[in-house]
Amino acid sequence: MIKKLILRDQDEILLALGPQDRKLRALEKEFKIDIAVQYAEDGQGAVLSLKGTHARLDKALARLKKTLEMAAKIKTEAPVLDRTPFKDNIIFRPENARPIEARTENQKNYIEAVFDHDLLVSVGPAGTGKTFLACACALRALELGLVERIIVTRPIVEAGEKLGFLPGDINEKTDPYLRPIYDAFYAMLGVEKFRALKYGNILEIAPLAYMRGRTLEKAFIILDEAQNTLPAQMKMFLTRMGVGSKMIVNGDLTQIDLPQKNLSALLQLPKILKGVSGVAFAGFGPEDVVRHPLVKNILHAYEKWDKKASKAEK
Repeated sequence: MIKKLILRDQDEILLALGPQDRKLRALEKEFKIDIAVQYAEDGQGAVLSLKGTHARLDKALARLKKTLEMAAKIKTEAPVLDRTPFKDNIIFRPENARPIEARTENQKNYIEAVFDHDLLVSVGPAGTGKTFLACACALRALELGLVERIIVTRPIVEAGEKLGFLPGDINEKTDPYLRPIYDAFYAMLGVEKFRALKYGNILEIAPLAYMRGRTLEKAFIILDEAQNTLPAQMKMFLTRMGVGSKMIVNGDLTQIDLPQKNLSALLQLPKILKGVSGVAFAGFGPEDVVRHPLVKNILHAYEKWDKKASKAEK
């Protein structure tokens, strides 16, 4: 069976096909169908011909149409917005969830530093909201038109488990490393709006290796788990910044998974960038933990243990 979908302009073509037809190939693989593209003579539109079973075609078409509808809605809606990036302790207001707000003084300082500088380097333990706040700031910047897209990346470092033993292709192997970022955006956007931004190339989540050779303009760029980057990787990442972009580098120096922990680029960064205009630094401690109260106690316990171990070694 064959079904067709008309794409009216270049925007819809890019949304449906993706760069180098990658979205189309992914759709074919997911729904086990074949898709052919016939471009209009003026190059402004195209017709997709989908071939497969009735049920699979319906599901694939529903996905394509939903993506186009959501992207068009986001593009055409122009709500009246408060242009202040951070007001009343609130950074972002999801449609169907409670507002995202700073819950500690250090979180407040973090958000203010994001919008006052082009590059923020943030260090702190797990549970202090670094990833979640960075994603919320990115969505607020996008909402205000300060940037045109969001790019979030993490280094893929094996922490006790080998990638080669995980099932699936390279995307399926790396997806678990990026899952915390997906979770943060799901919580703030919901699944449908998340998919619309992702399929519309407005939101990109990718391993750090995918950043090489790119220039990222008018983008909000987040490097998470930065403690697992090597100096060369960090330099590569920082030099991706293009005109009109903002960057956040988040990391936790107590969770370095590199074989040689002293090679973490995050250890060097404050020394290298000290005094550089446009760069800010933010720090979090156990008092900023916003997860289960027990997490704060666990962090304190580990701190005591590490101090005892250090004294014993001396």
